[in-house]
Amino acid sequence: MAQASLKIEHAEYIITLDSDRRIIRDGSIVVQNGAIQAVGRTEDLLSIRADRVIDATRKVVTPGFINGHMHLSYAHPVRGIFPDGTPNRLALVFAMQSVMTADEEYAATLMCLNELLRGGTTTLVDPGTTRFPEACMAAYEAAGCRIATGEQVSDIDASLNLPCYDIATAVSRMRASIEGLHGRLDGRLRVWTMPFSHSTCTPELLVAAKQIADEYETMMTIHHSGGRGSADRTPTELLQDMGVLGPNVMLSHVMGLEDSDIELIAESGASVAICPSTVLKNGANTRLGGRLPEFLAAGIPVSLATDSANSSNFLDMVRAAGLAATVYKDVRGEPTLVSPETALELITRTAAHAVGLKGKVGAIEVGFEADIVMFDGTRPSWRSLKEPVRNLIYSASGDSVDTVIIDGVVRVEGGLAVFIDDEERLISQIEQIGDRIRARTGINFPSPWPIT
Repeated sequence: MAQASLKIEHAEYIITLDSDRRIIRDGSIVVQNGAIQAVGRTEDLLSIRADRVIDATRKVVTPGFINGHMHLSYAHPVRGIFPDGTPNRLALVFAMQSVMTADEEYAATLMCLNELLRGGTTTLVDPGTTRFPEACMAAYEAAGCRIATGEQVSDIDASLNLPCYDIATAVSRMRASIEGLHGRLDGRLRVWTMPFSHSTCTPELLVAAKQIADEYETMMTIHHSGGRGSADRTPTELLQDMGVLGPNVMLSHVMGLEDSDIELIAESGASVAICPSTVLKNGANTRLGGRLPEFLAAGIPVSLATDSANSSNFLDMVRAAGLAATVYKDVRGEPTLVSPETALELITRTAAHAVGLKGKVGAIEVGFEADIVMFDGTRPSWRSLKEPVRNLIYSASGDSVDTVIIDGVVRVEGGLAVFIDDEERLISQIEQIGDRIRARTGINFPSPWPIT
């Protein structure tokens, strides 16, 4: 339940991301019943009273950030164990997840949400690999986040240690997930259809997943990449031929697409999520495969994302935006590609469009949901502060987040998650879970340097 009213005042800067992209100095925001009621200069809103007033002096305020592809529930207990270039890493990842209990997945989810929210993420898409969503509901509710999740399905065994179903079972599980979870948490929880990829799903299953998403007026996401190989058609062309592309479909990763693929995605109205940190860490070659400038030029809605905490290993959307704003400048030798303003849009307003929340989140604008992040502008990384967007994208990080508000409710205050009762206890629990997972699976890698 949202607080009756909340007022933020005297913010050094409010980066609104509204339709005019206003940046307001000495600004105030008024929130009523979880929605933004007024935004403007503090002096112009002095007459408006609220149940709670937050002094935002020396703070920089932005909309809440959106992470468009974030495997939520399994990585933290075994974060950092994989050496660079580990063969078949995903198969090992999913083998480790397969031995987790519901209680263990809940604890890992809570730790992940702790990190995400403390870095300013308020909305995320978990692409279906949570095995026990009912067990994790308490974590979603405590954090207050907006989350899209669903039942990840495959009907082709691709040796990734993923669950593999016959098509009737896969369809039944997708329907049950939507009917059981969609709309819970006062509408903050949305359930999508989530076939894993075109290489792990038959055309029949992909078509069924899209039809179910259409029927329930929800969305679908799929791991997607380019390349023809020996086929006559690209994966994107195959999806188009099946009738699977559309405005309620988000394609994730999208490396190595051809110009014709991009045209098809744009014509269909589909959106994409890209994970620059995963690409860079895994040597997936942004220069040859990264097409972000082309997506933007084609008008395709793009959401930045971080993937899992054992794929990119960090979940900071400010860092992800910083990568998007720099890597293309380097690999293409064009220093004006992907401006810091564009990069910020890719984790706020444009990302909201990509994940199906256009006009609801992603901006500090009257009528939008009150998902708000306040940065501590006294940190050295913020000074001197004349151009707040450039400072945010090129100099700061999510570590300087002070306050996070979702639906008008404060979820992070003073840099700490108010929904975590005992963080040290949770950290200890996560480490014990990691020890148990490694013991159950025998998956471990010694340090190349001696640890004594």
